[in-house]
Amino acid sequence: MTFDTLEIAMLLAGALLGGFVSGLTGFGLALTAIPLWLLVASPPLVAALATASSVISQAQTFHLVWRHIEWRRISWFVLPGLAGVPLGTIALPLIDIRMFKLGVGIVLIVYCVFQFAAQRLATLGLSSEQGRAADMAIGFGGGVMGGLAGLSGPLPIAWATFKPWSRDQKRALYQVFNLSILLTAFCSIAASGLLPSGFGIALALSIPATVVGARLGSALYRRLDDRRFDRVVTALLLVTGVALVLMSW
Repeated sequence: MTFDTLEIAMLLAGALLGGFVSGLTGFGLALTAIPLWLLVASPPLVAALATASSVISQAQTFHLVWRHIEWRRISWFVLPGLAGVPLGTIALPLIDIRMFKLGVGIVLIVYCVFQFAAQRLATLGLSSEQGRAADMAIGFGGGVMGGLAGLSGPLPIAWATFKPWSRDQKRALYQVFNLSILLTAFCSIAASGLLPSGFGIALALSIPATVVGARLGSALYRRLDDRRFDRVVTALLLVTGVALVLMSW
């Protein structure tokens, strides 16, 4: 499979823009790149490319959060999330994905509008046991949503806004959780022999632009304080919600 000049240009543009957003926030490559990639590539190829590129982008900026990863705390999200992925995959044939995405989109829009209106939501006052149980439930839900529709990020990202964590601590959760879920999903696809024709060429073309975009985004990330980072993340979640609603009509 070969790509013409226009197709290569769109692949590079999507990779560069998606890498930038991922480098800035720790998530969002697929949301940003997929609309451009779908103009020149098939949905199966775009889905596989988005998963692999997200892993590459997050690996490029992992050094930004390495010192802020509290493995014991994050494991309460990640381990249930990994357990939820196959359940979401099993449920895939039983659920109307269009309506599912519509519902998630509406919830995200309402949440983000309220978040902007309130400036900052209050931290939930949970005991350590209640907080741990809630974290596990959020992680499991994110894993199910990842296996079901590739939407592993919104649930733990929105939940983190209730936490009294710093910018770096929140990003550490985003990156470790999404990297774990996406890497698991990609390995599952590859092991099943389901990678579409042209994937290798498309990935080779997009890697340099993804890396450059991630580096540019990470440079801007260093200039954000906690408050600005929260607002950028909320804005991206709002865009995610709107995009999901539009794609569901």
